[in-house]
Amino acid sequence: METLLFVLLAIVSIALITVVLLQSGRSAGLSGAISGGAEQLMGKQKARGVEAFLSKMTVVLAVLFFILTILLAYFL
Repeated sequence: METLLFVLLAIVSIALITVVLLQSGRSAGLSGAISGGAEQLMGKQKARGVEAFLSKMTVVLAVLFFILTILLAYFL
């Protein structure tokens, strides 16, 4: 059981790293850092298409990562 959890955790970890690296940056330089937060707060930027898929996949993989980590800690 432990070996299976380790293998699943490794696969989910690699997938999570890949999905995070595939996402585009939300700000471009200093001007984006200053104004980007306000635009995101007001909801003017909405993810569409691939960005939405990557965002949802990040959440799913992060939840799986935490569940697998807790299960692995429980069984060890």
